[in-house]
Amino acid sequence: MTKPKEKTLTAIWQQVPADYYDQGMQNNFLQFIWHRQKWTFFRKLMEGVKFKLILDVGCASGTFTNRLTELFPQAKIYGVDAYSSAIKFAQKKYPHLNFLKADAHQLPFKQNSFDLVICYETIEHVVDPLQVLRQMHRILKKDGLAILAMDSGNLMFRTIWWFWGKTKGRVWEGAHLHPFHHDHLEEIVQKSGFKIQQKKFSHFGMEVVFVLKK
Repeated sequence: MTKPKEKTLTAIWQQVPADYYDQGMQNNFLQFIWHRQKWTFFRKLMEGVKFKLILDVGCASGTFTNRLTELFPQAKIYGVDAYSSAIKFAQKKYPHLNFLKADAHQLPFKQNSFDLVICYETIEHVVDPLQVLRQMHRILKKDGLAILAMDSGNLMFRTIWWFWGKTKGRVWEGAHLHPFHHDHLEEIVQKSGFKIQQKKFSHFGMEVVFVLKK
């Protein structure tokens, strides 16, 4: 895929308000249901595990990142995103967390740094998914865990997304750089060096979640 120009990417990001997720959770029933189910599924996935150092790749405005403190109150939590406005919003709203403007293709952390690396509903927005996954693999500790989630690309999701894109979802026009199917994403994961521990589906099969190890 030809890499979009930085100016083009910035224009795409700026279509999405910095507080998009907060407003959606408060004012849109469908978004509320989607994100509530996402959190419920993730919380069950994390039962019985503890982590000291966590990174949320593609954290946007930090809404999901902040909820991680409910599960891991003793952990040091970082969030990174390339969208400046979203990071500034997160830094102001959640000063107890560590938010950095950073490119997921070149994460500014040493190898073997994090116990848990999360990339939730972000990989379809990056220019080079394989490079991002390799960066996640690099910074994950040898006994760490990575969580990768994205829409599954099934017929139900594609149908709903088409209608969503005509209404509230118009702000995402051009933002999905890769319209993956979950099988295609699995192939990329296998090339990245990760080992797939689990592959699960949520949201009536509309979202796929990979649990990954080194």
